[in-house]
Amino acid sequence: TELCLAMVAIQAAGEGYEVYVVTDASGGISPEAHEMAVQRMIQAGVTPITWMVFSGELQRDWARTATTPALGENLIAHGGNVGTSLLWEAQLLAAKPAQNASVGV
Repeated sequence: TELCLAMVAIQAAGEGYEVYVVTDASGGISPEAHEMAVQRMIQAGVTPITWMVFSGELQRDWARTATTPALGENLIAHGGNVGTSLLWEAQLLAAKPAQNASVGV
């Protein structure tokens, strides 16, 4: 985080780009190094987000049906309580959840 991500993100923000970093998809040499790099990027105008927020922004809404199965599978497999809630809602709606999907973190 403190080198590969922060240096590029800070440079891009300095050049006027709107920069978002997926903070839970990177890591530093220690938790403190990671957190200090994230704080430094925030001070430079970079917006931190998480992988789940990023995937949701790519999807935008559930009406984009071409990509909802893949997103659903990803949320079920890696989204913790969000995946569990998605399976529960699918059961309530008597819908079929993604094939081969299992709840897990």
